[in-house]
Amino acid sequence: MKVLVINAGSSSLKYQLIDMTNEEVLAKGNCERIGIGGHITHKASTGAVFETDIDFPTHTEAFETLKTVLTSGETKVIDSLSEIYAVGHRVVHGGEKFAASARIDDKMLEVVEGLSELAPLHNPANITAIKACQKALGGGVPQVAVFDTAFHQTMPQKAYVYPLPYKYYEEDGIRRYGFHGTSHRYVSKKCAEYLGRPIEETKIVTCHLGNGSSIAAVDGGRSIDTSMGFTPLAGIIMGTRCGDIDPSIIAYLSEKYNLTASQVNDILNKESGYIGVSGVTSDDRDLRDAAAAGNKRAELAGAIQRYQIKKYIGAYAAAMGGLDAVVFTGGIGEHSPLMREEVCRNMEFLGIKIDNDKNFGASGEIVDLSTPDATVKTLVIATDEELTIARDTVEVLK
Repeated sequence: MKVLVINAGSSSLKYQLIDMTNEEVLAKGNCERIGIGGHITHKASTGAVFETDIDFPTHTEAFETLKTVLTSGETKVIDSLSEIYAVGHRVVHGGEKFAASARIDDKMLEVVEGLSELAPLHNPANITAIKACQKALGGGVPQVAVFDTAFHQTMPQKAYVYPLPYKYYEEDGIRRYGFHGTSHRYVSKKCAEYLGRPIEETKIVTCHLGNGSSIAAVDGGRSIDTSMGFTPLAGIIMGTRCGDIDPSIIAYLSEKYNLTASQVNDILNKESGYIGVSGVTSDDRDLRDAAAAGNKRAELAGAIQRYQIKKYIGAYAAAMGGLDAVVFTGGIGEHSPLMREEVCRNMEFLGIKIDNDKNFGASGEIVDLSTPDATVKTLVIATDEELTIARDTVEVLK
C-alpha cells in the first residue's frame, strides 16, 4: 500500500512516496520555482538522484514530471501509477470546520476554499495542488487533506478566544487556531511511547523550532494551548517573523511612516525576527556564527529566542498543572544543542536537568538529554509530518 504525500506551496511541490506496509520512504523530492522557471530534485530509496532545471508553468506540469521520475529511468520505484493507493495533502488551515483529517471531494474543497481568507498565502496553493493532482492521477485515486490546525481544535475557549468584541469571533472567525499541529501530534505521541505511559496520563510541552516556530501544551494527548494564533505570525521570535508584540505598534508604524496595513504586515512577517534584530540573517545557524564572531545584535536575537522559549515552557507547565516532558523538534530544535542548553539552564525548579554530553552528542530518532535525577524528561525527537500525513490518509480511507 503506497501513499503519495504532498506538501505544496504557491511555487513549490514537496513530496514523498511511502510504502505503508513497512513505512519505507521509496522516493522524495521537491519541484521548485513553479510559474517562474522550474527545478526538480528527486531522490529514490535505491540511491538514484535526479536533478535538473525544467519548465513548470503550473503545478500540473510538476505532477506530470513527478509521475515520470517515479515510474521510469534510474529513479523508478513503481511500475505504474496504479500502485499509488492514495494521496495525502498537507493543508494549512481548516478553521473550525475540520478537527480531523478528511477525504477530499468537491464539497470539501469548497469549504477549504472558503477558508482562504484566513490563510491567503497557504490555502489557495494547497487547493491548486490538490486540483492539479486530481488532474494528473485521475479521479480513481482517493485523496485526503491533513490540516495543520486540526490538532489544536481541542483548545478550550479560554485559550483560543481573543478579548476583542465577541462579534469578530462569531462573524469573522478571529480566534487562536495554532499551526504545526501535525508535528506537535507526532512528537507528543512518540514522547508518551518513550515514557511508557498512556498519552492520556501525560503533560508534555512540545517545541517545534525552525524558521517558523511554535510551542504547544499537550495535556493528556490534547492540545490545550499553543503559541501561534490567528496566523503563524504569533508566538516566539522566528526567522523573519516578529512573534508576539504590542498590537499598538502596528498603528504607530502605520501613522508615523505613512504605511498601509499590508506594508506593516510585510514588515512583521518578512523583515522582523532574527533578520530584523540582527540585521544579518534569518537563519539560526548563521545567527549563531555571527554571535560567536562578536556581533552583538545577532547575540541579542539569539538571547530573545531562548528567553521566550523558556517563558513558554514555564507558562504551559503552569497551565497544565504539571509537567512530565519537554520535547525539542524541528530544524532548530533537533540540531541546536547550544539553544537547548541555554533554554534548560536554571530550570531545575521545574525538574528539568540535562546532561550536556548527551546534549552535544545528540543524534537519532529519540534522544533523552535528562540527567538521572531529573523529574522531567527532556527529549529531542525527530519529527515526521509526512509519515503522519500518510498514516492519517490510510486511517481516513478505512
